[in-house]
Formats: sequence, structure tokens, C-alpha cells
Amino acid sequence: MITDVTIVPCENSAFVKPKRMHYFQKGISKIWDMVEVHDSVAILLYHEEHETLIVVRQFRPPVYLKNGDGYTYELCAGIVDKDKTLVEIAHEEILEECGYNIPIERLERITSFYTAVGFAGSVQTLYFGRVDESMRVNDGGGVEAEMIEVVEIPVSEAKAFAMDETKAKTPGLMFGFGWFFENRA
Repeated sequence: MITDVTIVPCENSAFVKPKRMHYFQKGISKIWDMVEVHDSVAILLYHEEHETLIVVRQFRPPVYLKNGDGYTYELCAGIVDKDKTLVEIAHEEILEECGYNIPIERLERITSFYTAVGFAGSVQTLYFGRVDESMRVNDGGGVEAEMIEVVEIPVSEAKAFAMDETKAKTPGLMFGFGWFFENRA
């Protein structure tokens, strides 16, 4: 449960840097406000033994401002803020958030795309991995103060889940599910 919410101006963030762009387009002076943010990786995980897609559920303050709940379903993901390759960061995020130590060579790069193009324009690189219980090393849940819930969605229910508007989801999750049904199901 989220309590005692206070909203204050953001100053000196390590994660977002507000910027204002002045430019001309076809001779018209324009201004656009945006934030500079880290790129990210996301991983669509398929549990072979359970026949489920593994996602995470966590609290996101910007969603809370919109729906009063703030909990979203997302692919396992993380920002690119370390001196590691994208696939190494993806591997690390799977271990931290979901508790699986999948061999790095078993992570398949799907594609990359721009997210939050109206205000951030960061690049997310999407991976796919198959896991089973032999790869489980912990329960996941994140590191430090992260509070991440690991959720398994049966493949047989995944299309309905993706279209259920009562559950806040990211476009990356919906794209990943669509890719899975088109390429792996």
C-alpha cells in the first residue's frame, strides 16, 4: 500500500535531466520540453516447464498519478547505466528481478525501438529467453529497496491479459507478447 504521498520539484536527478529544445521547422519557431533519460533493456521470458510468460509487477509513481494505483505489469527490464554490454545488463536484470540465471548465450536479441518519444526518446532493446526451474537461483524481487513481484501468465491466457485494460501494462510487454505469438507460440 502506498501512503503519505508528497510531490516536489525534481532537482539534480541521476535518472532524468529536463531540457528545452528551441528549433525552427519549415521556418516556424518551436519549443519542445523533454527529458534526457537512460536507454534500457527488456526481456520477454518464457518458462518452458510452466508454459508461462514471466513478467514483473511493480509500483510506478507516474502511473499512480493517472490511476491512483500505480502498479504496472512489465517485462523484466533495466536501464543501461553500467559499463557492460546490453546482453550482460539483460542477464543481470533477469537474475535480480526474476531470480533465474539463464546462460547469456541463450538470450536472443529481438529488436530495439524508441520509447516515450513525446518527451524522452530513449531506446529499449528487447531480448527473449527461455527458462526452466534448473536455472532458478532465488525468488527475484529486485535489489536494495526495489519491490518487484514476479508474475507468471499462462500462455493460454496471455492474449486476454494483454488486452485487459484494467491492468496497467507497458507497450513493451504488449509488443513482446505479440512477438511471442507471432514467432514462438
